[in-house]
Amino acid sequence: MKDKYDMLIVGGGPAGAVAARTAAESGHSVLLVEKRPAIGVPVRCAEGIGRDVLAEFIDPDERWISAEIKRATIVAPDATSMILESDLAGSKVGYILDRKIFDRELVWQAADAGADIAVKTRATAPVLQDGAVKGAFIDSCGQKKKVTADVVIAADGVESKFARWCGIDTTVPVREIMSSVQYIMTDIDIDPHSTVFFLGNEVAPEGYLWIFPKGVRSANVGIGISGKKSGEGHRAKDYLDRFVASRFPDGKIIECIVGGVSVCQPLSCTVADGLILAGDAARVVDPLTGGGIYNAMYTGKLAAGVASKAISKGDTKKAALMPYDQEWRASAMGKAIARNYMIKEYLIKLPDQKLNDIIQSASQLNLKEFSTLSLIKELISRNPKLLVELTALRASLR
Repeated sequence: MKDKYDMLIVGGGPAGAVAARTAAESGHSVLLVEKRPAIGVPVRCAEGIGRDVLAEFIDPDERWISAEIKRATIVAPDATSMILESDLAGSKVGYILDRKIFDRELVWQAADAGADIAVKTRATAPVLQDGAVKGAFIDSCGQKKKVTADVVIAADGVESKFARWCGIDTTVPVREIMSSVQYIMTDIDIDPHSTVFFLGNEVAPEGYLWIFPKGVRSANVGIGISGKKSGEGHRAKDYLDRFVASRFPDGKIIECIVGGVSVCQPLSCTVADGLILAGDAARVVDPLTGGGIYNAMYTGKLAAGVASKAISKGDTKKAALMPYDQEWRASAMGKAIARNYMIKEYLIKLPDQKLNDIIQSASQLNLKEFSTLSLIKELISRNPKLLVELTALRASLR
């Protein structure tokens, strides 16, 4: 580990790893620090990603693909199911990853490209100069060190302590933090090629419960509920335990993961002088699904690309880094986040009967290709009142 780098990246998840690889491939010196002693643990997501979007960053490898998904099923509170087969869902289906192996592969690629990697290494405070971020104070296995850098990319997840230390308000309202619990289960009867989502206030209030296959008779079985719905006797784990006892009474739980997922709107600005926020730290998780792997990799690559140009020009002030913020917001990803936030805000307020009506209507649709947008358009065509309700909600969120 040197004292000076062109880029310092805080966090070794998909956002940080792709940023480090991109920066190193551009010829810049880069250090990636990860506070945990091993990359890829603990796993804190359901591990699903679309086939097409994954291909933007890495070729599929059977070493880190647990299951190939050919269909998706959405289950209403009254048990009505809407099944999206592969010929309908197309690229929207894909893979369930083994994040422990996948994340390490991304970091290995960054190292192969020339990035320095330091695990069990924590950024404890930013190095500030005239209000600009110029690196970080590092604690690496108990040894303290000052590392300066022209740009710091904060990719340290939903907690994003580094951004807060730099003066950025990263507060997420309690109602927009999904309290999540996930079990890895074996010896259960499932469709090994279908993800399943359960909706309803009795199953997962203001959230959903999922089954993501990890192979034959194995799956990630998890739940996310609104933080404001969590309390004694009705926490996320309570709902999940009731579901598991009912559906998989003989299943075996071999791992339990607990955490929080932000389903809020992105931060109002994701750059500052010498600083870029990427991935969960920027609050770019899909607010409807809670998915964030692709968004993390996309913003990580974009962050490193913009930082590289700024460093080459000798100007790393906020204005020089703003193309990052502008580009991701204008991208298909950014537009999807804005749209899906509105849809999420609409859905979480619906009583179960209306959820039943919507899924019953959707189960009769004949879409040529599935997407959230195409689904909403078709639902509106069958239920014009839905457009009025969504329009009113959009106006209230401005």
